Amino acid sequence: MRNLPVLVLAMSAVVLTACSGGSSAPSTQSSSTTTGSSGSTTPPSTTPAPQDCNAAYLGQFTQRQKLAQLLTVGVTGEADAENVVRTEQVGGVFVGGWTDKALLAQDQIAKVQAASRIPVMVTIDEEGGRVSRVKDLIGAAPSAREIAKTMSVDDFYTFSLDRAKKLKALGVTVDFAPDTDVSSQPDDSVIGDRSFSDDPNVVAQYAGTFIRALHDAGVGTVMKHFPGHGSGSGDSHTGAVRTPPLDQMQTSDLVPFRKLIDSGSAVMVGHLDVPGLTEPNVPASISKEAMALLRQGTGYGADPFDGVIFTDDLGGMAAITARMSIEDAVEAALVAGADNALWITTDAVSKVLDRLVDAVQSGRLPGSQVDASVLRMAKFKGTAPHC
Repeated sequence: MRNLPVLVLAMSAVVLTACSGGSSAPSTQSSSTTTGSSGSTTPPSTTPAPQDCNAAYLGQFTQRQKLAQLLTVGVTGEADAENVVRTEQVGGVFVGGWTDKALLAQDQIAKVQAASRIPVMVTIDEEGGRVSRVKDLIGAAPSAREIAKTMSVDDFYTFSLDRAKKLKALGVTVDFAPDTDVSSQPDDSVIGDRSFSDDPNVVAQYAGTFIRALHDAGVGTVMKHFPGHGSGSGDSHTGAVRTPPLDQMQTSDLVPFRKLIDSGSAVMVGHLDVPGLTEPNVPASISKEAMALLRQGTGYGADPFDGVIFTDDLGGMAAITARMSIEDAVEAALVAGADNALWITTDAVSKVLDRLVDAVQSGRLPGSQVDASVLRMAKFKGTAPHC
């Protein structure tokens, strides 16, 4: 089930680059006639060679627009969202607690979608509990910890499916959930009751159920916060966070990710300093070593992961902002191997893209790596070419 496509909001105005079944030229191998045993001549084959649809898909974008597909930015409302999509063709918008809910409640998202050459990801972090952006629109949900204590897995599936269908009806295409952290910390700590349990197997069971329910409703999911925030030293919103050493995380924090890596969910990497994995002062969200651990899987006993890797918010969390500018952070994250950089405002989008274009032109960010990320995003969003 790896890389289950996300069903995005249909847009009749969007026309993707067509990919034909092949060129009209016959293949070299079949260009000559052959003579059968009866002496008759067989005409040359005219079967077309397959066209490279990936190249055709990528060819519809400028380099700047390809880079913009790798950005998801928080918006204040319809005008802000439509402007950043129309002017820069960003790949995703994020609905946060500060966003005017009319964007979803009054179907204003349709105008945003119409401004884009391909469907835009409409993302939200609707976990339930204290991280709930649209409970007034789709109904409240208990915290993850309370759910695991009071609901069976089957009941949780039914409950989540209903809320996911309501999210889908509002125009949401991706939920930055479930929280897949393993934690025994107090309810009101940074993870706390956002975690299903301090038992990694319980976390995997309930997080997997959430993923299945949302996918069944056509909404994408993003497991977070790899490699595990649940035992971290503090809150990455307010400063640097240090986790236990990587070897200690193998039997706890990493277990749910290991079990669910083939679920079709994307993964969000946290701003976490991980002894034995990340370099000093280089949190996982901008660490090549952390991205490689996730991609390769061998370092924590998992299958390789070729789905989408998101960063946690790069613009509003002190674990990053105290160390670098948003331009530096986005470049560092993409160079490290993330596919999509997330932050909570549109203010710096043009400056970020200026920096990223320069990074590609100078060779700091390989163009082939950008192309691979654009194609992963297309598959995740359901806009990848079909030939």
